[in-house]
Amino acid sequence: MIRLSNLTLQRGPQRLLEGAELTLHAGQKAGLIGANGAGKSSLFALLRGELTPDSGECQLPGDWRIAHMRQEVDTLDRLAVDYVLDGDVRLREVQAALAAAEAAHDNNALARLHVELDSADGYTADARARKLLAGLGFSNEQMDRRVGDFSGGWRMRLNLAQALMCPSDLLLLDEPTNHLDLDAILWLEDWLKSYPGTLLLISHDRDFLDAVVDHVAHVEQCKLTLYRGGYSAFERARAERLAQQQQAYEKQQAQRAHMEKYIARFKAQATKARQAQSRIKALERMEELSAAHVDSPFDFTFRESEKISSPLLDLAEARLGYGEKTVLEKVKLQLTPGARIGLLGPNGAGKSTLIKNLAGELEPLAGRLVRGENLVVGYFAQHQLDSLDSKASPLLHLQRLAPTEREQTLRDFLGGFDFRGARIDEPVLNFSGGEKARLALALIAWERPNLLLLDEPTNHLDLEMRLALTMALQEFSGAVLVVSHDRHLLKSTTDDFLLVADGKVETFDGDLDDYTRWLVEYRQRNAPVSTTPVNPDKTDKKAQRQAAAALRQQLAPHKRQADKLEAELAKLHEELAGVDASLSDSALYEAARKDELRELLARQAKLKVREGELEEAWMHALEVLESMQAELEALS
Repeated sequence: MIRLSNLTLQRGPQRLLEGAELTLHAGQKAGLIGANGAGKSSLFALLRGELTPDSGECQLPGDWRIAHMRQEVDTLDRLAVDYVLDGDVRLREVQAALAAAEAAHDNNALARLHVELDSADGYTADARARKLLAGLGFSNEQMDRRVGDFSGGWRMRLNLAQALMCPSDLLLLDEPTNHLDLDAILWLEDWLKSYPGTLLLISHDRDFLDAVVDHVAHVEQCKLTLYRGGYSAFERARAERLAQQQQAYEKQQAQRAHMEKYIARFKAQATKARQAQSRIKALERMEELSAAHVDSPFDFTFRESEKISSPLLDLAEARLGYGEKTVLEKVKLQLTPGARIGLLGPNGAGKSTLIKNLAGELEPLAGRLVRGENLVVGYFAQHQLDSLDSKASPLLHLQRLAPTEREQTLRDFLGGFDFRGARIDEPVLNFSGGEKARLALALIAWERPNLLLLDEPTNHLDLEMRLALTMALQEFSGAVLVVSHDRHLLKSTTDDFLLVADGKVETFDGDLDDYTRWLVEYRQRNAPVSTTPVNPDKTDKKAQRQAAAALRQQLAPHKRQADKLEAELAKLHEELAGVDASLSDSALYEAARKDELRELLARQAKLKVREGELEEAWMHALEVLESMQAELEALS
C-alpha cells in the first residue's frame, strides 16, 4: 500500500503539504485533484523517489514497479513503435543482453536470456505496442514514423503509450487526456478500468474521473483529504461540508437562480427529448453541487456584440480541405444567433477543418460561404496559445485591444480570469499552458463576439476554470460551435450535435451515450475484417433467414481458418517442447557441442516468434467467429 504519515513537503519557500495523511491500498484507483500549484505533480515526484519529505514519512513497497507518463520527449529519431517499446525497460535490458551474448557467442547466457525474454512477453511486445498506439489514434503508417515528425500533442500521446507499455504495480498519470480526442479517451477509460495495479491519476476531466477512479484525494490548504467514490461523489461530500458556511450558502443561492433561469430557457427551446433530459439533469446536478466551488477564483462572462446578423454565417454545398486534398464534401451549415452546437466525430474526420473554414483560417475549395454583416467571431484553438506575445503581460495584451479603456477596468476584467497582483504584469513567457489558455479566452471574451468557435477549449484548464467557462457559455446569448473531449462541457452548453465522419457533416439525433455506441459501431465497420450486419427489420422473417444463410456461408471458411491455426499451433507446441527437452540436456552445453547448442537456441527463438504470430492470428480468428456467431444468434 501507499502510506503518507504526517508528511510535510516544501518546494523552495512554498509549503505544499503539511502534516498530510493518506493511505491507498493495492489495486485502488484514485484521482488526485486540487488547484494548480497545490503540489499534485510534486507528490508524484515524491512517489517516484525524485523528492524526499521535509518531515514525516512516505512509504510504499520496495519491490513495486512504478510507471509514469513523462512530460518531455528527448528521443526524436526513434520510430514511434520503438519509442513505446522503450517503456518496458526490463524488456529492453533483456534484448540488449541477448545482442551482447550473441556477439560474444555466450551460449549459456543465450539460453538463460531467451527464457527471460519469454517471461517478459518479449515475443508479443511489438504487437502489444501497436495495439496501444492504435487505441490512442495512431494509424499503421504513423507507428513507423520518427517521433520528431509528430506535433507536441501527438508526442504526449506517445508518452502515454510508453507509460501504459511499462509493466507496473503503480501507474502515475498526469493529465493523460489533455491531448486526446473523445474516442481516444473512451478507449483509455476501458484500458484503465482493467488495469490490475494501483492507479493515481491527475485529471481535470470530471466524466473521465467518474468512469475510472474509486477514490478522490483532494489537495487543499496543504492537506490531503481522501473521499470514497468518483468526482461526483467528491463534489457532493464537499458541498455538504461547505454548505454549512454562510459564504457558501449565499453564493449557492446566486448560482441556483442562474441555473433555474437557464434551465427554464432551455426547456422552452429544446426539441429533442433525450438530449433535453440529459442537459437538464446535468444542470440540476451542477445547481445542487454549486457549494463545492464557492472558493473558485474565476468569475467572468463573454462581453457580447451590440449588433448582430441573422444568419451569422451560411455555408452551402462546400468542399473543404487543404490544397488538393478534400476532407469534407457537400457541407451545408447555417449558424443563427442562439445556436449551440457540439461537433462529434472520430479523430481525423475533419472537425478542426470545418472550424478553421468557419473562422476564416481556411477558405472552402468549392461552394459558398457567406458571413453576416455584423459577424464577430471569437475563435479559440490550441495554436493560438503559441501566438501570444511571450514578452507581453496579460495587462499589455488587453491594453493593445482596448488602448482607450481605463487600466483599472482592464485589471478588474482580467481578475475574473484569476490574473491578479504581480501576475497580471508578468510576461507570459513562463506561463503554464493553463494560464495561456485563460488569457486567450480573456482576450476573446473582451472582443464582444457574437459567434464563438471553440476547438478543445478545456485543454490545460483545471476543474474550477472549466466550471466557470461552462457557466459563461450558458449565459452567452450568441452562437456557439464547440469541439471538446470534455463531455460535461458538451452536455451542459450545447443543444444540438453535428456528426463529422466519412467526409460528411450531418445532424446527430442523440446524446453522448448514443454517440459512444455509434463510435463502437463505427470502429467495427472500419475494422480490417467486416461481417454482414444484422438486418434491422426484425419483422422480415424471410430477409432474416436469407441473411442468416449468407452469414453461415461466411462463417464456414472462418471456422476452417481458426481450426487450421489451432492445429498448426498445437504442432508447433510439440516441436517447441522437443527443442526445450533437448536444451535441458546438460551434456549439450559442453564445448564440443557448441554448434548444436547454437542451432537449437536459434531454432527455439524462431519457434517462439512463430508461436506469438500464430497465437495472435488464432485469437483474432476466434474474435471474428464470436462476433459472427453473435450476429447469427440475433438473426435466429
